[in-house]
Amino acid sequence: MVSATAASWADGEVRKVDTETKKLTLKHGEIKNLDMPGMTMVFQVKDPAMLQQVKPGDKVRFTAEKINGAFTVTTLEVVK
Repeated sequence: MVSATAASWADGEVRKVDTETKKLTLKHGEIKNLDMPGMTMVFQVKDPAMLQQVKPGDKVRFTAEKINGAFTVTTLEVVK
């Protein structure tokens, strides 16, 4: 388990929030710890409560990890 301090923070914009499937679509910049360039993709969320904090269009900072083969947002905060 990688802590949020060890994982790289990435910037993104929420494109879609799907509370039914507990997934979040983010247009994001580079995610260094996953060796991933910027793109738009669907992530699972570690905690479904995260989905209540954001809406499409929100600018966010987040960390993500690969958990059980799925790209998962582990921490999420809205950028004011």
